[in-house]
Amino acid sequence: MPSVVNLWPLIGVAVIIVGFILRFNPMLVVIVTAIATAFAAGFPIDKILATIGTGFIKTRNLPLIILLPLAVIGLLERHGLRQHAQNWISSIKSATAGRLLIVYLAARQLTASIGLTSLGGHPQMVRPLLAPMAEGATEARYGKLPDRIRHKLRAFSAATDNVGLFFGEDIFVAFGAIVLMTTFLREAGIEIEPIHVALWGIPTAVCAFAIHAWRLSRLDKMLHRELTAHAASSAAESASDVNVKGA
Repeated sequence: MPSVVNLWPLIGVAVIIVGFILRFNPMLVVIVTAIATAFAAGFPIDKILATIGTGFIKTRNLPLIILLPLAVIGLLERHGLRQHAQNWISSIKSATAGRLLIVYLAARQLTASIGLTSLGGHPQMVRPLLAPMAEGATEARYGKLPDRIRHKLRAFSAATDNVGLFFGEDIFVAFGAIVLMTTFLREAGIEIEPIHVALWGIPTAVCAFAIHAWRLSRLDKMLHRELTAHAASSAAESASDVNVKGA
């Protein structure tokens, strides 16, 4: 008779979803999630504290690894990295924000699927390069952008990086989540090879690419519609001001 699997530790998934929806501090949400999951799994308090302490000791050098690249990126931005990226993409006549982001989505998924997850990211790619390039491609077609469009392009750039990384890394056989899933299933009496889990991640990645690429193609249409209307409204306001001054 198969043993009953305890599903209560999955309460941590609900905690982390609620925490992010309510926009609580991410670090606090992760800590509360870890503690809730551990209690649901029946861990004693001393084991929970020991595990948290061990994790802290193992990752205490992580801030240094993160901060050093940020300093380099900040120095590059100070010397005009964003401006050069915008000028370069503006010189490509066929470039649009949607097409640019689709190309980046494909590259992000492919590189993440072979374990190269550090080639992209918000601080080192989205903020200094991808978002400015999306803005530059749009400005080359429609002129100066209103703030709401600029913020929307930045949001789409960040979302594209997230989608490409999340669904691409699930194909990499040595990814931590695949190891976690195979270990969990093995403890439940279900034997499965990591390569099989990775292979079944491919259809999901393809669907994610198709859906988000479709959203990005709609982004170009939305930008054309809204910015054309904005330009017409601005022109009408300018003409009205001229008539008022002339009168």
